[in-house]
Amino acid sequence: MTTNVLPRLGLGIGWRPEIAGLVSDLSGLRFCEVVAESLRCGGALPAPLAALRARGVTVVPHGTRLSLGGAEPLDPHRVHHLASAAAALDAPLVSEHVAFVRAGGFEAGHLLPLPRSREALRVMARNVRTLRAELDVPLALEPIAALFDWPDDELTEAEFLTELLEQTGAWLLLDVANVYANARNRGGDPADLLDRLPLERIAYVHVAGGELDDTENGLYHDTHTAPTPEPVLALVRELCARHQPPALMLERDGHYPPAAQLRAELDAIAEAAGVPRITRADPPGGTGVSNTALAGVP
Repeated sequence: MTTNVLPRLGLGIGWRPEIAGLVSDLSGLRFCEVVAESLRCGGALPAPLAALRARGVTVVPHGTRLSLGGAEPLDPHRVHHLASAAAALDAPLVSEHVAFVRAGGFEAGHLLPLPRSREALRVMARNVRTLRAELDVPLALEPIAALFDWPDDELTEAEFLTELLEQTGAWLLLDVANVYANARNRGGDPADLLDRLPLERIAYVHVAGGELDDTENGLYHDTHTAPTPEPVLALVRELCARHQPPALMLERDGHYPPAAQLRAELDAIAEAAGVPRITRADPPGGTGVSNTALAGVP
């Protein structure tokens, strides 16, 4: 029987310096995620993040720069950095992306989709196994939101991901906002992917908002800079009706609204997922979201 890689932690949030005050005020918070590359390798944790760990909050480092889908061997320094972040946080797992970010010595600056071919699957699985051999904790893989598909796809997204998890023993970090974005841009049904994925392999779930561009086709971009839209909340309900993940979290990476709005968004996600709201203790007169949250962050 498959057991969860995480205990049932309910709802969490992505930790960012700009909202450190808000996150610290969530007294009932049990889970958050931090971008691994934002941490100093071998250095002290940012003070607010260290305080969360001291409270017993589970913190997962989320990598963005390993380029697991790239044809080139993994950079050992980047691998060491991710492993060091996991050790510093005493994390129960780490996560990265089903994507590549560099090729031929060039940095894309973005997460790029893989061709869903047998060869790309072989390369990705090789790199994942290499990474796992250097980690002391399990690994979860996140499929990305992609604005295009490669012409030589041999597998469906569900087939590619299922085989990747089976071959590597990795877990799945499912981003429902990515699922929604891909289905909207490709003209598909997002719930269809949920019916084809091994949902029992979910380690945790991302929830986020995005924005339509002003092109003729109106592509939806997973920006993490807008409130979670109702279709994504509906997809959270669809997912949790099929399988209740051990943890979900709100991602926000810019255009931070007032604390009350972020808390309302967290409450909406909790309601959609059928999990308890995160309790909070507001400091008198505080907003929880301010540049002053950066004080003490190295």
